[in-house]
Amino acid sequence: MKEMTSLQRCMAVLNGEVPDMLPVIPQSFMYAVETAGLKISDVNKNGRKMAQAHILSQEKYGYDGCVIDFDDASIAEAIGAKVIFREDEPATVDEEQPVLKNLRDIYDLSLPDPLKSGRLNEWLEATRTLVDAIGDHVFIMGRADQGPFSIACMLRGTTQFMMDLLTEDPKLIADVIEYCRQASVLFAKAQKDAGAHATSIGDALAGPNLISPDMYRQFALEPEKKMTEEVQSYGIPLSLHICGNTNAIIGDMGKTGARILEVDWKLDMEEARKLVPMETILMGNVDPSFPLVHGTPAEVDAAVKKLVEATGGRSHIISSGCAMGRNTPAENFEAFIAAARKYGSYEEIMRLQNQ
Repeated sequence: MKEMTSLQRCMAVLNGEVPDMLPVIPQSFMYAVETAGLKISDVNKNGRKMAQAHILSQEKYGYDGCVIDFDDASIAEAIGAKVIFREDEPATVDEEQPVLKNLRDIYDLSLPDPLKSGRLNEWLEATRTLVDAIGDHVFIMGRADQGPFSIACMLRGTTQFMMDLLTEDPKLIADVIEYCRQASVLFAKAQKDAGAHATSIGDALAGPNLISPDMYRQFALEPEKKMTEEVQSYGIPLSLHICGNTNAIIGDMGKTGARILEVDWKLDMEEARKLVPMETILMGNVDPSFPLVHGTPAEVDAAVKKLVEATGGRSHIISSGCAMGRNTPAENFEAFIAAARKYGSYEEIMRLQNQ
């Protein structure tokens, strides 16, 4: 098969075709910053520097796509949340000072403007810079920060919001989450306008690490589904990422209609490939701790081989299962890319699928 560019490779998978090799798009924003000799504090208010870090890292290691990420706090900050900035780790919302001291405060909030509110335009600047520099041959995923349920938790304070779910008027809860959905949609659409080839949301606080599968279906699934429909109707694929062991909800995540599901390392990929529609792309899911940080290159190679065998290369983008640590050894990252090229080759995929 004729060799494809990284962008062509990713688009082939999005179009339901078999590429020359499976794309590899690591969750590598922290590692990219480290590769560039910077700290998170150098880039979390400077989209151009974040883009330059991605450019340096992608050119050095040769992977197929960049996932633009800064932290989990930016939409909440743009709405009015207080944020704790750290030198070496992503910023975080100060939940001791909630925006919503009462859930009914939601009716007094204006929606954030992605071009003006907080640091959102720095994310968009990173997207624009990357698209201009390498977007003609590299896949650019402009993350739209957090999903509806997670934003609600950050605005209210996670512990308090968990109590609210049990005690407050369901209509009020729904109105809070709907406001958050609208804020997330605005940012996702802005990523498309900035030139991203895809956008994504993280909705970790909607996952089994915090709430039960039944509560996920009650409070988070429909807002995610509604968001997916609106964003993808705008003309850009949406990816959904929920951290943790999502085995109990992966089938539901597939029902959102999200074009891509970015999945954590705890997910059983073989079972997931059976549970979600074949047109839904699974993006993941090598453990970022072991083997990527604490393993050897040989153990990284074995993990990638096992991963590709689990999906048979069907609608699969090889990635880390959540964000890579900035302390990932370079030799392990190189082994990760090399293994993806070896086990994700067209010939290997055809062999697996014809067994």
